[in-house]
Order: sequence, then structure tokens, then C-alpha cells
Amino acid sequence: MEISIRKADLVTLKTDMLVVYAFLEAKSLEGGALEIDRAMQGKLSLQMKEDSFKAKIGSSFLTHTNGEIPAKRVLVVGLGKKEEFDLEGARQAAAAVINTAKEMGVKNIACQLCKFGEQKASDCAQAMVEGARLAGYSFNKYKKVNCKMPKSFTIITDDGRDVNAGQKGIELGELMARGTIFARDLVNAPAQDMHPERLMQVAREIAKGKSCVRVKVYDWQALKRMGAGGIIGVAQGSEFPPYLVHLIYTPKSASKKIVALIGKAVTFDSGGLSLKPADAMGNMKIDMAGAAAVLGAFSVIDKIAPSVTVHGVFAAVENMPSGHAIRPGDVLTAMNKKTIEVLNTDAEGRITLADSLVYCSKLKPTFMIDLATLTGACMTALGEEITGLMSNDDKVAELVLRSSADAGEKMWRLPLEKNYKKLLKSQIADLQNLGNRWGGVLTAGLFLEEFVGKIPWAHLDIAGPSYAEREIDPYTHKGATGHGVRTLLTLLKSL
Repeated sequence: MEISIRKADLVTLKTDMLVVYAFLEAKSLEGGALEIDRAMQGKLSLQMKEDSFKAKIGSSFLTHTNGEIPAKRVLVVGLGKKEEFDLEGARQAAAAVINTAKEMGVKNIACQLCKFGEQKASDCAQAMVEGARLAGYSFNKYKKVNCKMPKSFTIITDDGRDVNAGQKGIELGELMARGTIFARDLVNAPAQDMHPERLMQVAREIAKGKSCVRVKVYDWQALKRMGAGGIIGVAQGSEFPPYLVHLIYTPKSASKKIVALIGKAVTFDSGGLSLKPADAMGNMKIDMAGAAAVLGAFSVIDKIAPSVTVHGVFAAVENMPSGHAIRPGDVLTAMNKKTIEVLNTDAEGRITLADSLVYCSKLKPTFMIDLATLTGACMTALGEEITGLMSNDDKVAELVLRSSADAGEKMWRLPLEKNYKKLLKSQIADLQNLGNRWGGVLTAGLFLEEFVGKIPWAHLDIAGPSYAEREIDPYTHKGATGHGVRTLLTLLKSL
């Protein structure tokens, strides 16, 4: 689908489907919708009234023009309450357009620029492209699909000054969507094909085509020399050896800031000897979604071109039961020499992240962020759509939250309650990998904090929003979401 922007008159525009907007509880149509209604002698507003169209966000009303105007059809998309409209509304509006067009087999779309009030044309165009591209996504590697995607999606404005700004927004939106889709593809792939070695190869493929990106890979022997007992311990039950992968982005003129991004990369999590129930294991191919988000960001990082040095690190492992697997009660030694009593082998992600965080802290970054499908407890607290954020630094936490809000990815800060640290005390080791049954998302964060040293750090528990068990919104259908990619890219671009 080709996406472009141009100045044009909506009333005289010839297209398969013309898209305009309406607000909830508005007394009358306005803007482009009003122009079309007048050209159709009031028939648009009359039909909307007869069908009781309420203009709730993401809703739509479709009518044929019957030759009243050159456009064959008019689609009115609801934007909700005007005072609540934001860029997320623009994303969902564009996504609703694509979903309707796919259902009807529409080939050419002309869509009014979803810009109201003081919003910038570039931001609105970017949001529309993100919504349109992500709504059009489907994972079709293993099945034949008759694709009904539109051929063209043209954003229309009546202000020529919006065209150049809108084009820049389109270009940025394409990159944001491309990185997100890259991550979606990785997470949606079955674990038989997306095993530790393959995930490592993906990193090498990303670096191969980019002069500003290089990659280091540490295999089992190197990890043993490094003292990465956490990574080795979790991986030893699988036939696939572990890899610690380190991507480095270096801009031509780098600032002094260095950012480290760490992703959990358990390519399949059976629970190990603490075996998961069958119904809880079905989607455990998604346990590498944190690493997928890092890889998604790196897949377009040369085009986003942040001015800071960026490290992307993940420990690719598979958590399986076997005669070689770690047992409950075993003690592992992390890279910083801290010992970990493994009470439950299904709390393995924090153990691999421990070594990854120690490795990154030695790079002396300005700050670091980890993303992990870490706890079901976070989903209990915040549901399926919101990431739990924990941080040892208020400024880093605020930066992540601001970036996530701009990107349209929901996050909420949770406390690192120091009094809960005692729940991680082990009788035979420095730490145990599990607290009690309460506050599991917080004790997981506190466990990770033991391995970051004094580096400013944020932990993102993406267990809920990394994979949609149902349709969440018009551009987030069932399956991998690529959650976190747009937040990371927005953050890096802002530095």
C-alpha cells in the first residue's frame, strides 16, 4: 500500500472511498464532513441521523454517494469527544479506515488529514501512518491468504503548508511501523523456528546492512569464561546452546550519552522442571518479546538516527525440562558473583536478565532500560494492555513514560518497595529468585535491581501488552503487538 499526502479539494476528489471525521456529541458536522454534507445536499447528515451514528472513537459510518460527488463512497470515522481527542485517536481512526477498506476490497482511499486544534501536521500524519500500517498487518508465513489490502492511502489537506510537514511525518510513521512489525514477526514465529541460534542470527542480519551497527556474540564457552552462571543455568536443559548478543549503534557525531536496551530472550518457556500447565504453555513462544522489541528498534535505528550511542543486549535461551536442567534448590552464580537460589525454574527470565544487566552496567551507560515478559503478577495488577514500569531514577522513569505516551503505548509506574527486599533473602545464597505469592511484580523488579549497580535504570514488565489474546483496538489485533518498539524509538529520537 502506497501512502502519500497532497493538497486537494475533498468535494471534487475522485476516489473509491473518501474519509472524513465526526465528533461524539457534536451538534452538527464540521470541517471536511460538513463540506461533503453540503455537496450532497444534506444527505450525509440525514443518513447518519437515521442510522443513529454516535461517532464513538473507532466507529465508522459508510454510505454510497450515488454520483452526488466524484468519490464513490464516503466513510465517516468517529473520533469520540473533541476535548479528549489526541494522536492516539488519529492512529485508531486511520486503523478503522484500513479495516473497513479490507473488508470491502476498496483499492484507493483518500483520507482527510486527522488534524484538529494546535496539533502539528507532522505528528498527525505520523500517527495516521502508524495506525494504517499496523492495522494492515497479518502474519501469513505459514498459510495462504488472499490479501485485500488497499493499493493507495492518500492523506488530503486543504493547507499546502501541511504537505511538507506531513511528508516528514509519513516517513517517521513508516519507520515506527516497520520496527513494530519486525518485532511482531519475531514474536509470532513458532519456537521451532525462532530458537536461540535463530534469534542471534537475526541480530547479525540487522547489523550486516548497517555501517553504524555492529554486533558481538558470546557463545557458551565465552559465557562460562565471563562467569554468566545465570544464563548458562537456565539454558542447560535445552538442546539449544545460549548466546549473549550485543548490538552497538554508533552515530557519526555521537553525544556523550550512552543508552543500553536489554531484552528478555527466552525463545520458549516450558517452565523447566517447574513445568507450566499445558494451557499456560501454549503461547510461551512470546517469552522473547523483550528482545524482539530491542531488535525491532535496531532494525530501523540507522534511519531514525539518534545522536546517542545505543547498546542492545539480550541473552537468547530456551527453558526446557531434561536430565540436564537446573532443579529447584540449585544455586547459580551471576556475573557479578552474587549467588541465586532457584526456588522455581519458571522464574527464569529474571535470572538471565541478571547477567545481562551486569554485562550492560560494565559498559557504563548513562541509563539502561530492560523489557521483559516477566510476571503474570503484572497482568493481575494492570491487565492485558498496560506495562508496569519500575525504576531507580525518577528522571529516567519520566522520560520513559513521556515517550510511551507520545508513542501510544500504555505504561504505569509501580514502586520498588524497599521493605519487600527481605522477601528475596535466601537461607543458603545471596538471593532467591522468588518472593512470596503477593506483590510478585514488585519483588521481580527488586530482584533485577540487585544487578544494575548504581546505573540509572528502568524495568518494563511487558507480559500483558506484548501479545493480544483478543482485539485491543483497531490496529492491535490478536497476536504479537510489537509493544515497546515505538516507545524506545521515540525516546532515542528525543535525546
